[in-house]
This record gives sequence, structure tokens and C-alpha cells, in this order.
Amino acid sequence: MDLDAAVVAREELRHNPLNEVTASVERVRLADGRTLVRKELRALAAGAVPASRPWAASDDPRHWNSWRREADVHRDAAVRAGLAGTGLDLPTCQVQDVEGGRGAVLWLEDVGGRPGERFELADHAALATGLGRWQSRGPQEAPWASRGFLRQYSGSKRVAWDLVDDDDAWRQPLVRGTWPPSLRAGWLRLLAAREQLLRVEESLPRTRSHLDVWVANEVRRPSGAVVLLDWAFTGDGAVGEDLGNHVPDAVLDLFWPAERFEELEEACTSAYLTGLREGGWRGGTDEARLGVLASCVKYAWLLPRLLQDAGAPEHRAYHRSADPGHLYAQRGVVLAHLVRWCDEALVLTGSR
Repeated sequence: MDLDAAVVAREELRHNPLNEVTASVERVRLADGRTLVRKELRALAAGAVPASRPWAASDDPRHWNSWRREADVHRDAAVRAGLAGTGLDLPTCQVQDVEGGRGAVLWLEDVGGRPGERFELADHAALATGLGRWQSRGPQEAPWASRGFLRQYSGSKRVAWDLVDDDDAWRQPLVRGTWPPSLRAGWLRLLAAREQLLRVEESLPRTRSHLDVWVANEVRRPSGAVVLLDWAFTGDGAVGEDLGNHVPDAVLDLFWPAERFEELEEACTSAYLTGLREGGWRGGTDEARLGVLASCVKYAWLLPRLLQDAGAPEHRAYHRSADPGHLYAQRGVVLAHLVRWCDEALVLTGSR
């Protein structure tokens, strides 16, 4: 069936416009009344030279931003089978190749339920438990799976690193009036430990990982299962790495109050460890905890970017206008917690 011919209405959905892989994301209504999410993936132009831009697409199936990975995931029945019994789910999907190999179109289930942006603590815990059960099963070998995501992704960011130790940058009103005084020295410690934290994360037990677990990619069905969307980065990761993304991102984009960061962290970490044990994982608690903590290295670029943008005329959080004072205050709290994660990770590894 030609689904494009059956489309009678289209609604553009939020997505990252900087990512060269994503041509469009739309909610469409078909002539028979069904709604689907139509996501078009863009292939590299024939003969194109791989670029070093932050969101450049790649033909390399192991690259973190391989253009075809999400289509490959939905074609691989082992992915869906591997989620069975975990409490996590994958949206149903029909994959259609674009003529001439110019890309692919995903016709995805329009998942109903509570979106991650409105998750309550119990929903976050259900997500974390499901992650633990799923990741207790270890790596999932597949030719499309990414390798080295954390190092590649974090290394792709282009920011003015020198601002972290620039007096004028820290005197900006949004920064001086909202961030903890200890944050500057703490972030310098984190930057000094970047390579060490990456090596720690790379040395931890490996497991199947989504690598973009955050509230905008989560929906909890009425049945209780948590559906994970956007599998574009998925592949090899460290135990705990996905959870180390989920918790900070929920707060950074103002979907969870920073004042309750520790509550969210503790609930999710406890639930994740429970899920690992229920799934039969035999590793140590400290290894899983270290995987969460050391993942703070993914955010090393964020503080200098915020210093760089502090004087901008408008501030946004996940495509929404945000009050600058509130945004910087909330993010300052998260950044301070990430410094704590760094320090705790170094203690666990005996490096301090």
C-alpha cells in the first residue's frame, strides 16, 4: 500500500533541525482515519565526503549518527524480541526505502499514553526498572549498532572551552546571580577528568543501549509499558550510561524541577538496580552506579555553551521560550550535581 497516497492531513512535529539525518517528522492522518508518525531519513548525497560538523550524517554503520540506523533497528526483529518482558516497548513501524537509495521513510505507530514530559516519579522509576531488565541481557550484536557513542558524540561539540576560566564570562548577570560559587572550580575539575571519565565508561561492562533516553523519547502506555522512541543512536554502551542521560536531561529542559534532582536520581538508580537484579545481572552495584556517574562527561560542553549564550536576547528549553533567570538557575543546579557525579566517580575509581 502506498501510504503517502493515503495521507489526507499532516502536522509537523518537533525534532532536531540541525541533525542532517532527519529530513522531516510529521503526524499524518490517513484516509481510513488512522494516524501515524511519518519520519523521513535523509541519505548522504552520492560521492559526499564525510563532514566534521556537529550533527553531520554518516554512511558508517558504526558511527553514532549513521543515517540508516533507525531504519535498520525497526527491520531487526531481534530488537523487539530483546525487549519482551522488560516493561519497555518499541513502536510498531513499517519501513519504506526512498527510490534511488536517497533515504528511508518510517511509518511509526502514533503511540498513545502519558508522554515523558509529563512523567511522575513512578513513571520515571518504571522506565528505569525496564532499562535495568533490558540491559541485564548484555550486548546485542548487530551490524548496524553504534560503537564509541559517548566519545564520538561528546567530542563533536564545538564550544569556547576557554570561557570556563574567563572572569568576564562568570560576571554575566545570568551567571553571577544564579549559579553556585563553587561551580567554576568544579567544572574545571570535570574538564580535567574528561579523558579519564571516558576511559572509565569504556571499561565498564558493555550492554545494549538506546543512547538517547530522555523524556521526549518516552511514552508510557495505559498498560504500563514504556515505549522508547528515536533509536537513531542505539548500540554499545556502558551499564548505567542510559540512565545517566535520562536523569539530567529531564531537569535541563525543565520537565522536572531541579530542586527534586536528588529525589529523581535516587528513585531511578534504585529502580534500575532492581531491574538489573530481576534480569539476572551478576555485576556489582558499584559498576552500575559508576556507569551513571561517569556519564557526566557527556555534558562537559554544556557549561561553556551556557556561558557563551548568557547574553543572548532569547532563551529556550527544548524549543520553548524560557524565562532566562529560571532557566539558568535550574540548569546551574543540574551542573552542580554533575560536578558531584564527577567527584563521586573519581572516588569510586580510586582516582582522588
